[in-house]
Amino acid sequence: MRPVDRPHRHRDGARRVAPLAAVVALFGVTFGVLARDAGFSALASIVFSATTFGGSAQFAAAGVLSAGGAALAAATAALLLNARYAAIGMSVAPELHGPWWERLLRAQLVVDEVWVISHTGGGRYDRRLLLGAGLTVYAGWVAGTTLGALAGSLIGDPLALGLDAAFPALFLALLVPQLGSRRAAAAALLGGAIALALVPLAPPGVPIIAAALACLLGLRGPRALPEPVEFEHRELLP
Repeated sequence: MRPVDRPHRHRDGARRVAPLAAVVALFGVTFGVLARDAGFSALASIVFSATTFGGSAQFAAAGVLSAGGAALAAATAALLLNARYAAIGMSVAPELHGPWWERLLRAQLVVDEVWVISHTGGGRYDRRLLLGAGLTVYAGWVAGTTLGALAGSLIGDPLALGLDAAFPALFLALLVPQLGSRRAAAAALLGGAIALALVPLAPPGVPIIAAALACLLGLRGPRALPEPVEFEHRELLP
């Protein structure tokens, strides 16, 4: 007889996301360095990360500004890259209980890594896993940005160190556990093909939004949702 699973705790979310949070921290260091190069002050870089908490959008904004683009163009690129959080937010909304201000604060923690870690299968999410994982990733991102912004000159060129590869590697680590069916694999391959075709042609952010259309494959048929991912038995570290 299968034993009854114990309720999840906040520290379970923190423990499961710890390897990803370490990568996020390194990525935050990269952002802190590049933001200073783009003309941000150290304080502005840190406040940007603490209030926005959106790595891809922040990099897009800093990249546009460092290339001499206007603030409106930077904001537009960031908005396009963060548009995916509308769908992510709707998927976890049933678990965000409490008064409106508490739901709002918890919603700010739902980034890609946290969304995957808090998924318990069948389209359901655990709010304790979400909060524990979210606070851990948030702390790593802000701490990394602070280090990069204040001590960037001592770290060196983040591109020369290969830190630019951290972001795609992170998304691959999040994607692989979700490929539990042929439909999921087909959606992932189609999304990748769409993004690859549009990157040379479309403005920043548009390839990601267009690639998300591949997820519509999952809406067909009665087995739309992926199989549950048993994170208890699939640790991210040995």
